[in-house]
Amino acid sequence: MSSKHNEGREDKHREDKARVQTSPLPEAGPGPAQAPAPGESGAEPVSQTRAEAGASPGSEPTDKDLRDKIAFLEAAEAALKEEVSALKDQYLRKLADDDNYRKRMRRETEDARKFANSALLEDLVSVMDDFDRAIGSSEHSRDFTVLHDGVSLIKRQLSQMLANKYGLTVFEPKGEIFDPNIHEALASEPGDVEEATVAEAFLPGYRLHDRVIRTAKVKVLTPRPTASGGGAGDTAEAQASPEGAGPGAGDAKQ
Repeated sequence: MSSKHNEGREDKHREDKARVQTSPLPEAGPGPAQAPAPGESGAEPVSQTRAEAGASPGSEPTDKDLRDKIAFLEAAEAALKEEVSALKDQYLRKLADDDNYRKRMRRETEDARKFANSALLEDLVSVMDDFDRAIGSSEHSRDFTVLHDGVSLIKRQLSQMLANKYGLTVFEPKGEIFDPNIHEALASEPGDVEEATVAEAFLPGYRLHDRVIRTAKVKVLTPRPTASGGGAGDTAEAQASPEGAGPGAGDAKQ
């Protein structure tokens, strides 16, 4: 029973196999055909397919296009070289101008420092001529009065020239209230004064316009000390003394 059943199953299997082999292949449907996988036979590389799809006849540059491009690049290169040459020439000219300017300014500065007092010295040369004439006249006459008058005249003319042309003026402080900014006390003594007062000028002071260029060297009278032995008199005397005259004071004659 079982053997017959097995034989029937084998016969049915053979019939199904023969039916599959003799049946026609299914026709392709209207849908898109499925491309073979990259690994299957008949499949082409993706890069090669894309390259062939992008390539078209006439897309490669022609010889004329290449020549035109080369000519354009050569013209641009020549223009750039010409521009660089012009800029380099301008830079070198500017560098030379700056160097000449620095040399000229240095030379003018040195000349200005060297000849800054030329106008004053020209005026002093005429004063030297006056001294020579005064000395020559006194030697010829052997007269002291002539020499004295000549020197006095020269001094007066020199003082006027320095004051009018250069702003250098002299001040005689005798009788003025002592001011340590313009007076330098070389000596002091008590006197019948209420404030420290200049009693004598050993050397006059000089101003250049509004600036004191030399303080007057003076002797100062200070108030006499009061009976109490202190007070304003001591303060005035200390102010008139060389120690209170500031850093410009000289050695006091005590």
